[in-house]
Amino acid sequence: MDGNLEFLMNSLWTMIAAILVIFMIGGFILLEAGSTRMKNAGHIAGKTIFTFGIASLVFWAVGYGFIFGDNANFFVGMSDFFYGGEQIADAGLQTTVFFVFQLAFAGISLTIALGGFAERAKLSVYLIFSILFGVIVYPIIAHWVWGGGWLAEHGKQDFAGSTVVHLTGAAAALAGTLLLKPRIGKYNADGSANPIFGHNQVYTALSVLILWVGWFGFNAGSTVSVADGFFGYVALNTNLAAAAGAVSALLISWIVLGKSDITTTLNGALAGLVAITASCAFVEPWAAVVIGLVAGVLVFYSVRFFESRRIDDPIFALSVHGTAGVWGTLSTGLFATQELVEYTGIGAAGLFDGGGLHQLGVQALGVVTCGLFAFAVSYGILFVIKKVSGLRVTEEEEIMGLDISEHGSYGYPEAFLTKEDTKSL
Repeated sequence: MDGNLEFLMNSLWTMIAAILVIFMIGGFILLEAGSTRMKNAGHIAGKTIFTFGIASLVFWAVGYGFIFGDNANFFVGMSDFFYGGEQIADAGLQTTVFFVFQLAFAGISLTIALGGFAERAKLSVYLIFSILFGVIVYPIIAHWVWGGGWLAEHGKQDFAGSTVVHLTGAAAALAGTLLLKPRIGKYNADGSANPIFGHNQVYTALSVLILWVGWFGFNAGSTVSVADGFFGYVALNTNLAAAAGAVSALLISWIVLGKSDITTTLNGALAGLVAITASCAFVEPWAAVVIGLVAGVLVFYSVRFFESRRIDDPIFALSVHGTAGVWGTLSTGLFATQELVEYTGIGAAGLFDGGGLHQLGVQALGVVTCGLFAFAVSYGILFVIKKVSGLRVTEEEEIMGLDISEHGSYGYPEAFLTKEDTKSL
C-alpha cells in the first residue's frame, strides 16, 4: 500500500474506533442508571457527561504527557503537556487522532471508577476525584504499560487495557465503595443483604449491546493500523469471548439459582469483553472462547463474594471490571501463542504454548502492582476528601434521591410530582 494512503487509512480507522469508544460512555450511562433507582437516574446521566468533560480536559493538560511524553523515565513521561496537536514523525497515523483515541480510554477508566460511588456520593466528590484520578492514577499506570515504562520493559501484555483501563477503574471503585460504606437499607444488622433492584432492566440490556459494539473500537481499534487487516482477527476474538461470557453466566446462574438470572447474563457478556481486552491480539479463537467462559462463571461468584463481605457495589464494577480484568490479564500468560507474540512484538508466549511461567509471572506482577497502586492512591485521595469536606450526602438527601437533592429536578418528574404539580405540565 502507498505510504500516504496507509497513513490516511490508519488515521481514519483509528478515528472511527475512537468514536466507538467515546460512544461507550452512553452505554455506561444506561448501565449505571438502569442498575440503580429511578430517583438517581438524572444525576447519574448528568454526572457521567460532566466527568467525561473533566477527564478530557485533564488528559489534554497533563494526562497524555504523563503517558506518552518524551524525557520519560520508568515511572512517568515528562513532555507534551497542554497538547498542541504536534505530529510525531513516523507515527504511522495522525497523532491528533491517536490523542483522541487514548483520551477515550482515560474517560472510560474514570467512568468505571465512579460507578463505585453510585447513589450516595456528593457531586463535589466527583469533581475533585475526577481531576486527581486523571492526573496521578490513570496516566501513571498507562505509562508503565503503554508508554514505555517499567512494565513495558518487562514485556507486559495488555493489548487494549484489561489492567490499564478496567482493573485501574475497578481498584478505584473499590476504594470509593469502602470509604462511602453501603447504601441505606442494603444490609441488615445480622449482615444479610437486601436486594436493591435497578429501575430499568431494558436500559441495562441495551447498555450491554452498546458497550459490546463499542468494544470493537476498544480492542480492534487498538491496532491503530489497517495493515494485514489484523483488526478483524482482534474483533473475532472479542466477539467470541463476549458471547461465551454471556452463555456461561446464564448457565451457571440457572444451575445454582434454579432460574436464569438476566443481570448475571448481562454481567457475563461484559466480563467476557473485559477479560479478552488484554489478550485479544495474543490468543487463538478457541482460547478466546475459554477466556470468556471462565469470565462468565467468575463474575457470578465474584458478585456474591463482594456482597457477602458487605461491600455494596451497585453496578458490579468490582466483579465485571476488577475480577474479570485480573483474569483477562493473567490469561495471556496462559494462552498467548508464539506466532502472535512475534507478530505484535510484545512479551513472550504463554504457558500452554511452550513459554513456561515467565509471561504468567510478568502478568501477575502487573496485576499486583497496578491494582495496589490504583487502590492505594485512590483511597488516599478519597480519605483526604472525606476528612476535609465529606464524601457522602446526608441520610435525608440519599433517601429523597440525588436527582432532587443535588440538582433540584427529577430525571423522571412525572413519577414523583404530586397531582397538583402535574396540572401545570
